[in-house]
Amino acid sequence: MPRCCIIAGCLLLLTLRGLSQTDSVRSSADSASIRPIFRPDSIPLSTSPAELRSSRPAKSPWLAVGFSAVAPGAGQIYNTNYWKAPLIWGLGGYWIYEWIKLNNKYKDLRDQYNQSLVSDPPIGNPRYLSNRDFYRDERDKFAWYLGALYFLNLVDAYVGAHLYDFDVTPDLGVDGRVEPKLTATLRWNF
Repeated sequence: MPRCCIIAGCLLLLTLRGLSQTDSVRSSADSASIRPIFRPDSIPLSTSPAELRSSRPAKSPWLAVGFSAVAPGAGQIYNTNYWKAPLIWGLGGYWIYEWIKLNNKYKDLRDQYNQSLVSDPPIGNPRYLSNRDFYRDERDKFAWYLGALYFLNLVDAYVGAHLYDFDVTPDLGVDGRVEPKLTATLRWNF
């Protein structure tokens, strides 16, 4: 039964495609008589070189990525997102501090475990072993955090440069005022 419904649905969609609208403009021998229709709310496209240059982004995305690759946060400063750079520096500094602290604890416990090994059956203190493994795992977790921060720093610099001159003003009407959007739905149940 479900297979029949699927086949019927596909056939219905294919037939509805055949009933869709077609282009009412026919190509004629005299193509000069066809003129494009511009509505008052449409914006004609311009191909002048000066206007094409002004529509290009003011900041280079790859230059921002290069700055952030050399010094994390520098791409955000280049994009004038000044508030993001201290966040990157603070978070990166804290994670580097934690990585160094956990690495030192790992090395201490590694040395203690190696000293506790007995030569004949190589069995050491299990407490040192479990603590050593815990600090190694925590250290590695902070290394992953640092790698993710570095990668997100590069992505944020790239996206920030692309969206540097993006207009975020509200939709304005013809006279320059914000027009509220109001929709209404009327439903009749019989």
